[in-house]
Amino acid sequence: MTFNSSKQTVSDVSTSPVLPPIEGVDHGPGVIVARERECPADHVIDWHTHQRAQLLYAVRGIMRVTTEIGVWVVPPQRAVWIPPGIEHHVKAQGTPLSLRSLYIDVSRRPDLPEECCVVTVSPLLRELVLAAMSLTADPPENTPDGRLLNVLLDQIEVLPAASLHLPMIKDKRLQALANELMEGPGSPKTLSDWSKHVGASERTLARIFIKETGMTFGHWRQQVRLLDALARLARGDSVTEVAYDSGYASQSAFISMFKKALGKTPRKYFERD
Repeated sequence: MTFNSSKQTVSDVSTSPVLPPIEGVDHGPGVIVARERECPADHVIDWHTHQRAQLLYAVRGIMRVTTEIGVWVVPPQRAVWIPPGIEHHVKAQGTPLSLRSLYIDVSRRPDLPEECCVVTVSPLLRELVLAAMSLTADPPENTPDGRLLNVLLDQIEVLPAASLHLPMIKDKRLQALANELMEGPGSPKTLSDWSKHVGASERTLARIFIKETGMTFGHWRQQVRLLDALARLARGDSVTEVAYDSGYASQSAFISMFKKALGKTPRKYFERD
């Protein structure tokens, strides 16, 4: 799995069919503009921005959202929040995507999130998002449609964030390391191993990781493994296969890491609420 966020080096942008972004969503009436979209497996929605914020939810499939600063992998029962003006692209991660997007005028709701994040979609929010697809544009607040939109916005304001972000590394000395780990999360190489190849001490490399990502090398590598595992498990790969491919000595060690990071075992995490 390739996570690299650089526009020049995202391999799947050049090798996968590219779809244009949806137009016209920034100038629609009302606080919310709702749109549906179907994407075949591995398709990419090209780099773009919106004047409105976007809540991007996949009714079916796994998506990967990439910005200049990082990558968010979005499995089932989750959505990604993208503030206005954030350039991003979206890829259908190995399966077709059935997307539902809400484009929101944040000037009308200033308490909405200010940073990109993956959020948990409750059963109530899911039904509200689906209902929004068929609502009239800019309904008056004292109508059933208007009240539904207000409840929807209230739900978005209090969405719980999930730890599904991988901050990217820009330091050239660590690019080969980062790329190898993202292509093969099970790589056993340590910072000490890499220090012999890049001309910098292990201590220097560790300092760069914390400076650029806010994470230790061990935490960053675990996050790479977690995001790769989420995509594979959502596709139906077995826990045992994913655990060993991720570099864990046993299935139980992998499950323990997964539960510590996301609060649930893999089986529980992918259950419908």
